Amino acid sequence: QLQVVESGGGLVQPGGSLTLSCVASGFSLDEYSVKWFRQAPGKEREGVSCISRSGAFVKHEDSVKGRFTISRDNAKKTVSLQMNNLKPEDTAVYFCAAVDLNYYCSDNQRGYKYWGQGTQVTVSS
Repeated sequence: QLQVVESGGGLVQPGGSLTLSCVASGFSLDEYSVKWFRQAPGKEREGVSCISRSGAFVKHEDSVKGRFTISRDNAKKTVSLQMNNLKPEDTAVYFCAAVDLNYYCSDNQRGYKYWGQGTQVTVSS
């Protein structure tokens, strides 16, 4: 079966760090661009960070620039999102989405072929 699965979420204090992982199962992740989305309670899902097939191109939304880093290890079929200096407003369910394009970073959710179930990130003191 073809799927992606997120992991690494949890409870962290403001200023803390977490690393999320998106793992592909049943297909070659090196053929896919990957984007992280998040959805906070009462808000619409929004894009966070994306990475091209090769990892050469990345993009972060302004709200997380300088704090989040996206990377990939295609041999491990994994894309990671390192989140530093977390803030309460980062609290959300984080989703991994993948599409078989070289570089795709659209906020259009319908453009992505695979979606994970999401992992909860809670930033609170």
